[in-house]
Amino acid sequence: MTSPPPNPASILAKTAKGTGWIMGWRMATRALGLVSTLVLVRLLTPEDFGLVALGTVFADTVDALAWFGIEDAILREKTFSQEVYDTGFTMAVIRAVVMGLLIGGLAGPAGYFFHDDRLAWIVLALAAATLIEGFDNIGVVEFRRRFEFNKEFQLWIVPRIAGIVLAISCAFIFRSYWALVIAILTQRILRVVFSYRMHPYRPRLSLSAWRRLTGYSVWNWALSIVSQIRDRSDSLLVGRLLGPAQVGIFSVACELATLPLTEFILPLGRAAFSGFNAARHADLSAGQMYLRMIAGMGILAIPASIGLSLVADPLVKLAFGPAWSAATPVMQIVSIAYCLNVLSTMSGTLFQAHGLLQLSFRLVIVTALLRLILLLVLIPLLDLTGAALAATVAIMLEQVLFVVLTIRHFDVTPRELLDRLWRTVLACTTMALVLAWSGFGWHATMAVTKLELGVELLTAVATGAAVYATTLVVLWLAAGRPDGAEADVLTLLQRFTARLSAARLARRAGQA
Repeated sequence: MTSPPPNPASILAKTAKGTGWIMGWRMATRALGLVSTLVLVRLLTPEDFGLVALGTVFADTVDALAWFGIEDAILREKTFSQEVYDTGFTMAVIRAVVMGLLIGGLAGPAGYFFHDDRLAWIVLALAAATLIEGFDNIGVVEFRRRFEFNKEFQLWIVPRIAGIVLAISCAFIFRSYWALVIAILTQRILRVVFSYRMHPYRPRLSLSAWRRLTGYSVWNWALSIVSQIRDRSDSLLVGRLLGPAQVGIFSVACELATLPLTEFILPLGRAAFSGFNAARHADLSAGQMYLRMIAGMGILAIPASIGLSLVADPLVKLAFGPAWSAATPVMQIVSIAYCLNVLSTMSGTLFQAHGLLQLSFRLVIVTALLRLILLLVLIPLLDLTGAALAATVAIMLEQVLFVVLTIRHFDVTPRELLDRLWRTVLACTTMALVLAWSGFGWHATMAVTKLELGVELLTAVATGAAVYATTLVVLWLAAGRPDGAEADVLTLLQRFTARLSAARLARRAGQA
């Protein structure tokens, strides 16, 4: 008996559930990561973080030279094919060996380029990590095809926890940047081990289906190169022009500023790729799915980005101490850049699912070149603030261009997009104005002790959340309770409450 064909509602439900699992993993590991960071910044120096950040940026940038998006290419196949999976595994192994040797060979030149011999040893260790990662069991791709993101959750979280515990332990013992490097290697090794424990598929070496994968993968490869140049150019140029310590400050600021992107938007993008592919295979229009996903995620991600910018000063001082105060202006600026990143992320994911990678490539290469030019001009003039401004201008331009291309190629109109987002944008604007006027936003805090900083931060967050939520609800009610993100969130809350009630009743019945 064949299963009924998927419909937009079922695909959206599966995508939402998958997003929940990915967000759950991100939030769980981020909470652990935040605790570890709070510990590590007191055991290690900004220079330690800067060295590992430089090594990671360098290794990842070189690694991207041969990133073909093999998993994405496999996911675009309608059904499971052993020859495709074996070919994908073989291509991943070949790529890992070649790139591991290349990164290792460039370790010495990297240390010379950044004027620090310690960096060479870090890059050698990261080359080994690249080699190890290539032997992941390709069978776990099926988790994404079947929307089994709960299994991906299990696959990711154990190595992550082990890496965090090991990083803190080694930092206590050695007080060295090697604590961070050892944690990276541990995570990679455990990820490979768990991939074979969790999925029964055992890949074999074969290249019989290479033609089916390379057509899509070549453009994915080209896109990954320009994306890496775009994303890594900030830290590379800051390291070259300002030194490792400034890279550490810049990296920590950007990590905080991009929390809404990494914790909300990227998990949605990963799940949405499976959803867009399922819709494409079922000959369903992706336009409405695109709009609904943007509205649902925007209601969380947009206020989170604006809020981080508003409270950057007390947050940085409370979390990291006065040695990291230079991160505040960087965080304030970069957070604004990412407030509408849900648009470009969903558009890029939609293009990938439909094989429109040439469009993404042309767009990203334009914004990457602009970003490089702005960085070279503004860093010598304004130091870290110049780097933040350069990134912000390029990121916001990219978001606008992605939306324009989506409107041109899919069943989406500017009016529909505006209808989905205007209440969220207006509520965020109101929140920002209230916090700025009341002295809680975009200001240099006068608090000194951790207690004072904590109270000020909690007050600002609570005030902002209350103003945003109240404004959003009032606007939604005034508009006549239309279908949209607010209605979707209300439905999810009702379902969650119903499940909690059912669980409590079942527990009482069991006790009786």
